[in-house]
Amino acid sequence: MFWFLLIAMVVVIAAVTLAVVGGSDSAALPEAPPEQLVDPLPPGRPVGRADVEALRLPVGLRGYRMADVDEVLGRLGAELAERDARIADLESALAGAQATAVGRQDMFTKPGEEPGR
Repeated sequence: MFWFLLIAMVVVIAAVTLAVVGGSDSAALPEAPPEQLVDPLPPGRPVGRADVEALRLPVGLRGYRMADVDEVLGRLGAELAERDARIADLESALAGAQATAVGRQDMFTKPGEEPGR
């Protein structure tokens, strides 16, 4: 009886292994196509908060697909750097305008007119 159970167990394990791995021409487990980024970030306009909140990255075998994550992080990093540069330009322009305004006696008087009138 012991030998019968041992042989039956070996046959079952071999059959399961062949079914999972796939025989010579059987397609027991067909290759699944990888998930693709369904709704990528909009290419024609700046990324907004709603775009980032709606973004869902596809999951791979061991987590998120690295290529998709790298693409999204690269795009977000570039847009944040562009916005930071724009903010710095606007702040320097504002500081220059404020320095010019402080240097003048009265911004609301016309040239040649006495201040306070």
